[in-house]
Amino acid sequence: MAYWLYKSEPSSWSWEQQKAAGAKGTEWTGVRNYQARNNMRAMKIGDKGFFYHSNEGLEIVGIVEVSALSHPDSTAKDDPRWDCVDVRAVTDMPKPVTLKDIKANPKFEKMSLVTSMRLSVQPVTEEEYFEICRLGGLDNPPRSPD
Repeated sequence: MAYWLYKSEPSSWSWEQQKAAGAKGTEWTGVRNYQARNNMRAMKIGDKGFFYHSNEGLEIVGIVEVSALSHPDSTAKDDPRWDCVDVRAVTDMPKPVTLKDIKANPKFEKMSLVTSMRLSVQPVTEEEYFEICRLGGLDNPPRSPD
């Protein structure tokens, strides 16, 4: 199972906008980091991920899932190096989980959110995913496919 974390500044693209994109979802565009791009290339349909408000809020506010596999990023202006996936909103996090909460918990000391702060699309281990869902009040969190 694969889990991910997607960072977005709420002033650029918020959780409310993501939810408003509906069941089809929308492209996760604008990623210009090779490691983050490679993470998206590894994603599969149905993979779940956290929607994280960066810079403003600094908290996990929802869960998304991959609705279209890696394809050329429409904002890349004919630059074939950059891909994106499409994601759709799945559920709100009943209680947002803050970066402060994550950093204070020793279970997350090796989490990419703590160790690779600038990476905009990053992997999340299965253990991290379920512990954050528990902290956020999700009793039966959505799972990525096997």
